[in-house]
Amino acid sequence: MAKSVSLKRLEQTTFKLKALLNITLAINENLSQEELLQHYQDMLHRDLNIGKFILFKLEDSWKCIHNKGYDDSFIEQIDVERDLLKYEEISFDWGGSEKQSTGTYDIIVPVAHKGAPIAFVIIGDIDEDVEGVSPIIKHLNFIQTLSNIIIVAIENIRLFNESLRQEAMRKELELASKMQSMLIPDQSSLPKDNRIHMAAYYHPHFEVGGDYYDYIKLSKDEVGFCIADVSGKGISAAILMSNFQANLRALFSHEISLAALIEKLNERVIRAANGEKFITLFVAKYNFKTRELEYINAGHNQPILFRKDINELSFLDKGCVGMGMLDEIPMIRKGSITLEGPAKILCYTDGLVELMDGKGVSFGTGEIEDCIVNNEDIDSNINTVIKKQGILDGSTRIFDDISILGVELF
Repeated sequence: MAKSVSLKRLEQTTFKLKALLNITLAINENLSQEELLQHYQDMLHRDLNIGKFILFKLEDSWKCIHNKGYDDSFIEQIDVERDLLKYEEISFDWGGSEKQSTGTYDIIVPVAHKGAPIAFVIIGDIDEDVEGVSPIIKHLNFIQTLSNIIIVAIENIRLFNESLRQEAMRKELELASKMQSMLIPDQSSLPKDNRIHMAAYYHPHFEVGGDYYDYIKLSKDEVGFCIADVSGKGISAAILMSNFQANLRALFSHEISLAALIEKLNERVIRAANGEKFITLFVAKYNFKTRELEYINAGHNQPILFRKDINELSFLDKGCVGMGMLDEIPMIRKGSITLEGPAKILCYTDGLVELMDGKGVSFGTGEIEDCIVNNEDIDSNINTVIKKQGILDGSTRIFDDISILGVELF
């Protein structure tokens, strides 16, 4: 008798070691989640005569990742947090206190990692087509260990795939950032002569942003410039702004009036954004001969104009609502100023003046105004703004893209 008991224990030990070896080999072969779960099912069904089971796993939320023998309608009725989290040990539910019209379960096997539940195995009817008593009862701790190994392996697969996905996304963002930087003029391409001097600064909050500024030579004696901002941040904002940049460059010419330009741009933003986003825009023309500055401010932050000859500061506020807000813009007001002497214009997006503080979001242009009301050149003014706002220091108050475009007219 003692020999028979020892033999059975040896057989059980051999079975467990063989099962662990097989599952370890399967994991080392880098099998997919589906293939590992098939191995798991085979062991439970073939070796332990388990006819019905469900495997729940914690990911972003609790999910059923495998099921054998149960109807989907039964699984949908199980709320892990309500029904299963209370079980910290292997538990029996003979007779099924959780009975549903579509099935019952008899045994709950919790699986924990570092003291926290990561999975639950629900075991239902045991195959009755075998002789003798199923070994399931004496193998429950082994089932728990086996389930833990499988769940950890599956989680490692998920984390590895997620790291691959994030790396692919990082590379895509790098490429998108490089492509976007090609659409925005760099310092070397901006005009710097005895009639006009332009300077700019661009700081996306993420790898890509929704800000845009540009300079276009419209004729021998006329230039155009603009600054724009898409509502929202990230890739979708960057894509919409790229489309907007292409449309503006195609439409902005010496012949087109600023009002007509705004109307056409609004039509195209409406089509591209489907009402989900809008774009604020400040766009201007300047004629070197007449010294006339024409502009329209379409819902954008008001650029600051400092007329050095008369020591006067004002805001360029005439215009209309932003692009994409309405199917048709009801009224467009064009601003027009004749500059008799030298002047500076500082254009910027709202990331420069909308800063987080202890009370929430604060708005303010006071410090920006102080930086331009002086005899320094526009480059120095922009550098002072950047320093005062702590942009290069990684200020935690900044939570949006920042673009600055400065124009100095002589």
